[in-house]
Amino acid sequence: MKKALITGITGQDGSYLSELLLNKGYKVYGLKRRTSTPNLENIKSVLDKIDLIPGDVLDLTSLINAINIAKPDEVYNLAAQSFVTDSWAQPIYTGQSTSIGAINMLEAIRLTNPDIRFYQASSSEMFGKVIETPQSETTPFYPRSPYAVAKVYAHWITVNYRESYDMYTCSGILFNHESPRRGIDFVTRKVTDAVARIKLGLQKELRLGNLDAKRDWGYAGDYVKAMWLMLQQTEPNDYVIASGETHSVKELVEIAFDYVGLDWNKYVVQDPKLIRPAEVDLLLGDPQKAQKKLNWKPDVSFEQLIKMMIDSDIKKVKSNI
Repeated sequence: MKKALITGITGQDGSYLSELLLNKGYKVYGLKRRTSTPNLENIKSVLDKIDLIPGDVLDLTSLINAINIAKPDEVYNLAAQSFVTDSWAQPIYTGQSTSIGAINMLEAIRLTNPDIRFYQASSSEMFGKVIETPQSETTPFYPRSPYAVAKVYAHWITVNYRESYDMYTCSGILFNHESPRRGIDFVTRKVTDAVARIKLGLQKELRLGNLDAKRDWGYAGDYVKAMWLMLQQTEPNDYVIASGETHSVKELVEIAFDYVGLDWNKYVVQDPKLIRPAEVDLLLGDPQKAQKKLNWKPDVSFEQLIKMMIDSDIKKVKSNI
């Protein structure tokens, strides 16, 4: 039986990845940082099937301990301060958890068992002020937030450990991927939650920043399959994971409100306070390498994703009324 250790297991991606690995017969361990209030909502369906190990990516000792307990074949490093907006308010913490956390895990693997296969969660935000469109594995990075800068460090240190120590380390440069488990701060979930509340008469308006920003959005459940596929190849490599389509925030809003039979113009307010200090206007991924080498492609379309999230949020809101 294969064993995997996931950092950030309680997040959106960690929860979908743990379900995928369990379905493939893995023994799954998750690194769980101590919080005063446990946040296990995303993994409640698999809590009795996984083992949680206390630890923190900023504490190398706890990572070595976790590896010694789990003895994993694969490690998936998904832990990070992952909200771009908050990275401006918490730049140092974001840098530590997102970049130093990655090298701590790489060091823990190198010191305990360098044969462990390692996946690093890289981000399309690393492309930032894009040099070319679409963005591929060879597109130069131009990060535009503390979060993106930290992800660039984590990405390149992963490459360095692969080339310097002959370790099996991969980075997945994932473009925006969403789901009903997405944090409420992210724009897709902010929109679908608001649409649910407005439809049910519990909210009157939705305040948003840049409606013209364009992103390449996909479904998190599809994207974690690519993470797993990367660690099953003969040779380690880095891959862009994306839908290859771009949509504006305005399109997202239009589809969401139209799905529940409402006119978005009556409810959406553009708020200058929600514009980022350095805006990323367009992200569009080129997934050809992943399609050819991993035989990966997304199954859920952008429109299906938005409708899935609205259905989920309507159900959640109704259950709390």
